[in-house]
This record gives sequence, C-alpha cells and structure tokens, in this order.
Amino acid sequence: MAFVKNLFDKNFIEYASYVIRDRAIPDLEDGLKPVQRRILHTLFTVNDGYFKKVQYIVGRTMEYHPHGDASIYGALVNLANKEIFMDKQGNFGNKYTGDGASAGRYIECRINNVAKEFLVTNKAITKYVPNYDGRSEEPEVYRSKLPVTLLIGAEGIAVGMSTKILPYNLKEVLDAEIKCLKGEKFEIYPDVSTGGLIDVSNYNDGNGKIITRAKFDTSDEKRIVITELPLDSNAKALLESIDKAYRAGKIKISSVDNFTTDHCNIEIKLPRGVYTKDVIDQLYAYTDCEKSIACQMLVIKDNMPVTMTATDIIKYYAEKLTAIIKDELEFERAKLMEELHMRTLERIFVEERIYKAIETKKTQEDVVKAVYKGFVPFKAELIRPINDDDVEHLLSIPIRRISLFDINKNRETVKIINDRLKEIAKRLKNLKGCAVEYLGEMLDKFKKLSPELLERHTQIKSFSAVDVKAVAKSDQSLRYDEKGYLGIGVSGGTELMKVSPYDRILVVRKTGMFSVTDVPQKMFVDKGMWFCQVAEKEKINPVLFTVIFRDPKTKYAFIKRCRIASWIMNRDYFMAPDGMEVLHIDTREKFTFTLNYEKKPRVKVLEEQFKAQDFEEKGLKTLGVRLAAKEVESVKVDGAQMELFV
Repeated sequence: MAFVKNLFDKNFIEYASYVIRDRAIPDLEDGLKPVQRRILHTLFTVNDGYFKKVQYIVGRTMEYHPHGDASIYGALVNLANKEIFMDKQGNFGNKYTGDGASAGRYIECRINNVAKEFLVTNKAITKYVPNYDGRSEEPEVYRSKLPVTLLIGAEGIAVGMSTKILPYNLKEVLDAEIKCLKGEKFEIYPDVSTGGLIDVSNYNDGNGKIITRAKFDTSDEKRIVITELPLDSNAKALLESIDKAYRAGKIKISSVDNFTTDHCNIEIKLPRGVYTKDVIDQLYAYTDCEKSIACQMLVIKDNMPVTMTATDIIKYYAEKLTAIIKDELEFERAKLMEELHMRTLERIFVEERIYKAIETKKTQEDVVKAVYKGFVPFKAELIRPINDDDVEHLLSIPIRRISLFDINKNRETVKIINDRLKEIAKRLKNLKGCAVEYLGEMLDKFKKLSPELLERHTQIKSFSAVDVKAVAKSDQSLRYDEKGYLGIGVSGGTELMKVSPYDRILVVRKTGMFSVTDVPQKMFVDKGMWFCQVAEKEKINPVLFTVIFRDPKTKYAFIKRCRIASWIMNRDYFMAPDGMEVLHIDTREKFTFTLNYEKKPRVKVLEEQFKAQDFEEKGLKTLGVRLAAKEVESVKVDGAQMELFV
C-alpha cells in the first residue's frame, strides 16, 4: 500500500510540474508557452520569405510538439492575431464578431522581419535542446529583447495555480522600458485592440482586478449604440448576454441589431416610455457590458512559477536587454577578431611569400613546419598564436587566388573590421544607451509594420461596478396561499409585498422555526405563517420579536423578547427552545396578553394579564422567562395586529 501511495505521489508531482512548466504557464524569458515557442521555431526553420499554408506549419510543428494538431492550430491563429510575430494571409477570424478562422488549408502565414529582430535565434546566444524524440533541436527558451509577456498577455490553468495576464500597449511598454533604463518613473496599464473602458483602481500592478465596460453612444435618448467592446469579449457573446437578460425581464428593449464588421456596432432600440438613462445601468448590471476580471501575473522564472508585477517585468527586461546586447556585441567582436586574424594570416602568407618555402618540401609534416617557421618573425602582428586549423586554411588557398591577391583590398577590409571593433568597444561601455537606441528603432519598425499597434485603444476611466441589487426593481409580487405555499410563482393567495429577484426573505413559521432564503419561486412554508419580511431590511433595523411558548410537559408558559441580527442562508433556527410549543409571536413593542390557566382544585385565579413591555429584551439563544407556575391552557393577546397568515 505504501508503495502505491509513493508511486501516486511521485507521478502526481511529475504531472503537476509538467502541466505548470510545459503547458499552461508562459516562461518569463520569452513570454511564450511551449506550443507557441515551437510554432515560431518552425516558422523560423521553414522561412524562405514566402507564405506557407497554416496546415503545413501545423504539421511541421508536430515534430516538436506531439500533442495533436488542434491545439497547435488554435495557438497559431491566436499568435497570428497578436500581429507582432507573423504576417498572415486569409481569414484568421474576427476579434470583433467572434467568428473563427478558416481551416488551416485555406490560410497562410510567415514569420515577419520584426520578429527576427527581437527573438534571438543565434545558437551561440540562445540555448537549443533536443526535441522530444532527439531527432532535431528546438530552443529551450528564446532570448527575447522585448517583454513579450506583457505585449501578448497570457491565460492558463495549471495544477493548483493559474495565470491571467492582460495585454499591454506596445508603445507604452517600450516607452516604460526606456524610462526604466534612464532611471525615470513609469506606469503602464492594459490595452486591447477592441477598445472599451477599464477602471484600474484595484489593478494592483497586475495582481488585482479591473472593471471593464463597453463604450456606449447615447446621443439619441431612444437608442444605445455599443461602439467598443469590453475586455475579453466579442459581439457574439455580448449579444447572447443581452438576449438572456431581456428574456429574464431584467432589461426593457425593443430590438437589437448587430452591424459589427471591422469595428463594434451593436444598436439597441428602446420601447415607448423607456429612455437611455433608464437602461444604461441595467445593461452594466445584467449583461457582459460590464465585467470584473481578476488578474494574476504568474510566470515561469528560472524554472519555477513566480508571481510578478508589470513593473517587475519591465525592470527584468530592461536588465535582460542590456545583457543580450552585450552578448551579441561580444559574439560579433569574437567573430570579427577571428576574421581579422585570418586576413592578417593571408596577407603575411602572400606578402612575405611564405608559400614559397613549402614548394621544396616533400612531406606534409615538413610543409606544416615550414608554415609555422615562416610566421615566427611576424608573431607580434598576429591576433593570436597560429594553430593547425590556421595552417590548414592557408594551405587550402588556391594558387590562382594567391596570384591575384590584392594587398590594398585586404588592408581596406582590415580597416573596416578595426573600425567596427572600435565601435563595438565603445558600445560595450554604454550598454544602456544601446538598449534605449534599440527600443527606439523597434518602435519605428513596428510603426512601419502596423501603425495601429502603437495606438491606445482601451480608455482608462474611474467608475465603480454597478450593484445588481441596487439596480433591481422591486416589482414582483410575493404571495402566500391557503395551502401554505410562498413565492413569486404562487398564483392567487395573498400578496404580502413587492420584491426583487435579489432580495432575501426572512420567514417565521407557525412552529417558531425561522430561516432566510432567496426569493422563492414556490416554497412550502406550512399553513399558518407568523411573519415574512425582506431580510436585508430586518438586518439593518432588526425587529423586536416577542415569543410566548409553553413547555408540553409542565404546561408552564414562558416569554422571550429578542431580535434576529444574524443568520446563515437556508439554515433553520428556532425562536423557542427545543421541544417547546409556540403559542404566539408578536412584533409590537408594547401589548397586553392574558394567560388562561387550566381549571384545577384550589386554583381560584383562572386568568392573569401581563404586559409584554414589562419583560426585558434578551438574546436569541436565551431560554426565556417563566410567566407563572401554573398550567396554561391558552393565551389571549389584546388588540393583536399580528395574526397567523391563513
């Protein structure tokens, strides 16, 4: 048994770790989930400048991501619609209407030139690992120069954790990174291309919540036009929520027309006697025109899930960008130094006629020795010591090339290399300046790629979520019939009060049992109900209840005066102690009642009058006060205003 438990624990931990790191949560380093990274790797691999069928890309991606083509296709379409990674051709769906993309065999895509700029594919800088079957290689994570995590957002549910990162405006993110590099203060908030309004007062830099609303045109008091969508919504979902609210009788509208194409345009016409000011709050309260979205910036950092803020991510990428630029400059410098070394070797080899010394040598060993010996006088001119690979390179130079060797051209090339090396050395001393310059260049490139990417679409405003209970009207009749049923669905009977669907009802039954429930459609509460009231009103100003009850064993009567100040929904409570028989419940502050005693020998007084106000108010859980040490037959209440509902 212990073995099975240990096996289960081990497998569960492995499964949870796999889902967290390899499926649901993006990596901070490049802001991508594994499937997204593999799609981009495939696009880089097959890139020849031409568009490729999406179905072909999906098939090729399965070489790295063996989880079925449907998940790859969905992720590819989603990435393409972010518009910063790839060029697309064909119907990739409509973010406004909610229509899906065409089948993969009909649409095409290719990696765009800008993505090649900020995703580092150089294997000397980005680490590549074997794919799942070891037949090819894929990047462990890309080294991204831009904070992709914020630019495209992310959403995922793993084992015991989840992430919800809203997308940000590209220009604002890069501007924030520039300010961070310069040591200036910055502040950024989410932005989506479908527009809408957001309140960020509780956003908490990415780990709180936002309230998002659709944008209305209310210039006509008899018509509302939805011109922008709230975050995480589309016209189709919005129309469904409006239709649902209308059918439930929560909003009054005449008709809804959807003219949405490449922008949102939903027209709501109002019936006679209803105006825009009467409907706006109801649309916010009962439909998806207003939503509350909880956010959590959970990412994989150093192979572990970590919660970060938008500010943290900007700072992380600012430091990372300078590190990547440094690595690229050092890589380029090493490459140029090697090229400079080879140019110097070739020049000396030809100019000093070292190649002449090998013409008389009989063996390969002697030839190599002659080359090494020929370079001894020129050791000071070399970038590094000569090695066997250098000798092999020199010996492989064709005679024709030696005879046509242009010393001036070689010196000109060396000068160009040296100039670039000086520039690299200068840039390495000012990495922050290089990073700021790079971000400025990227803004220009994105502007040429798609100017819309740099525009803010979502407007930040201050507003509070509309309280559904505050908007709801108390226009439904709560009825109680002679059969003992209570509810808004009861036909006939007595109308007790007007209620809204969001009210809670306090009901006191004839047994003295009470409970608080949502407004019932039709609920059996027994014949003879003592009391019924909206619970919220009762909680704000608790009613004083006077309960007169009798012990069935001794037949002694007791009185208890108390208030109901708190409760748990749908739970039964008793006003009288357990086992007692309730004779009367009253809600008046002052009243007189008479106890009728049983006729017995030596009992001369058969009735006795009491005033309820003479008894002290106590807690709901008290046992009550005995009225008399006599057996009570009945109770008579003078001027009783509270009768049993029959």
